[in-house]
Amino acid sequence: MAVREKVMRAAVRLFAEKGFEATTVREIVETAGVTKGGLYHYFESKDDLLFEIYSAMLRMQTQRMRTIAESDMPLPERLHAIIADVVVTSIADLDAATVFFQSFPLLEKSKQVQVRAERRLYHERVRDLVEEGQRAGAFREDVPADLVINYHYGAIHRLGMWYHAEGELSGEQVGEHFANLMLRSLRPEPPAAG
Repeated sequence: MAVREKVMRAAVRLFAEKGFEATTVREIVETAGVTKGGLYHYFESKDDLLFEIYSAMLRMQTQRMRTIAESDMPLPERLHAIIADVVVTSIADLDAATVFFQSFPLLEKSKQVQVRAERRLYHERVRDLVEEGQRAGAFREDVPADLVINYHYGAIHRLGMWYHAEGELSGEQVGEHFANLMLRSLRPEPPAAG
């Protein structure tokens, strides 16, 4: 395994277990089995390392979302697949997802701005799919698409607070449930009997 990957894995584990502020560079290099020089060859600071944890997960999830969004599946199936995928990929690397959401306020402000901008692009693309479905009559129109996105992604962002791999549900099952809940919440209400 490459030095960069060793450092990233060690940092993710330690940040998830101890917290970003309580973890020292020395602990990261000892856990990774590398030298400080090895760490600093790839990352200028512990803050840069935290930023890369965010960026790596966000890049991966954004690429997967775009592939699904641009596919020729019917719109409801694309939205279902996107929601299931972001849950499954978050659970697959739950330590990184936990670090992502718990340590965000600790990033320096300029990096927070950059992460927010990238995450906003992700959310806006998914929101656009909801709006497209609303315009086409596939989804209910009485709930603003922004609210739908904020509600569902707010729940996804808290997976690290309650999900445990040894629990009753696999990541795939949780992803399926989350996606089903979103699609059901968007289902148009049948016309009132007259």
